[in-house]
Amino acid sequence: MKDSYDSLNDTFNTDSAEVNAITKKDKAKSNIQKLTDDVSKDYDYTRGNLYSLIEKGQEAINGIMKVAGQLIKSVADSTDKLMDLQKKVKEIDEDNPKTQNTVTNNALFVGSTSELSKMLKDGILNNNSSDSI
Repeated sequence: MKDSYDSLNDTFNTDSAEVNAITKKDKAKSNIQKLTDDVSKDYDYTRGNLYSLIEKGQEAINGIMKVAGQLIKSVADSTDKLMDLQKKVKEIDEDNPKTQNTVTNNALFVGSTSELSKMLKDGILNNNSSDSI
């Protein structure tokens, strides 16, 4: 069977083995070029993805720091509220003292013993008569 390149081989005085070898070399170069192009595309793609991941990571860290700041503020506000609560409890305790004030009226008698005896008898009799009413 005659190869399609036979007429060219005859014109350029080459045989088909030489043409096949050249074709194989060209295909090998083409495959190498394709592989090099694929590696270059993969590198560019990977590099872009890494940049994107780094940027997203930095955004996430900034967001976490913002949330952490809010949590710290919340804890500080809670401690302020605790101090206010303690102050209110102390004020309430001061308004309602635990010990009751008792008033003791001490009566003082100035006089003789006979006068005291007479007053006591009169006082006892007055008290007894008021109880029976």
